[in-house]
Amino acid sequence: MKGILGKKLGMTQVFDAEGTAVPVTVIAAGPCVVLQKKEKATDGYEAVQLGFEDKKEHRANRPEIGHAKKAGTAPKRFIREIRGMNPAEYELGQEVKVDLFAEGEVVDVTATSKGKGFAGAIKRHNQARGPMSHGSKYHRGPGSLGAVDPARVFKGQSLPGRMGGERVTIQNLKVVKVDPERNLLLIKGSVPGPRNSYVIIKSAVKSQ
Repeated sequence: MKGILGKKLGMTQVFDAEGTAVPVTVIAAGPCVVLQKKEKATDGYEAVQLGFEDKKEHRANRPEIGHAKKAGTAPKRFIREIRGMNPAEYELGQEVKVDLFAEGEVVDVTATSKGKGFAGAIKRHNQARGPMSHGSKYHRGPGSLGAVDPARVFKGQSLPGRMGGERVTIQNLKVVKVDPERNLLLIKGSVPGPRNSYVIIKSAVKSQ
């Protein structure tokens, strides 16, 4: 298992060897710093904690500053643990760069999806609408809420509410290009989140 943290810069397109336009998401991936190593003997599981993008010291609290100093680096804006990375292969304070991945590899990308605010049942749950004419009085409302006898609405019913702003993982995305000089990763297709949002890129767990 390999992993790196990054920031989504936006989308563009590149042309493959056959001249076909391929839509790609551009991600500024790393350099990340190893802030902590979690080992089975002491923590009960194996993981590597990475930090991405420096934070001004006056914006960090004392625990954050002290934690970063143990690794000999500045406090970080985005810190995540990646399970499955072998802590024995990494040193405290080591830089993890984008050349960790290679062109053609398959990855999973995790991020927080765009928040859509309050949305109806049709947009939020992909429900069908009612007829728009012939005297119908049901158009875009939610459908049946269940049987009459329970005299209540069961938990988990598909109803209007806040949509988006959730942790989402898109699996089996192909790495189209790696640019080590500019720390850029070009991934085929779209990834969750708006521009300048943070993402986690890991080796695909169900690679095809």
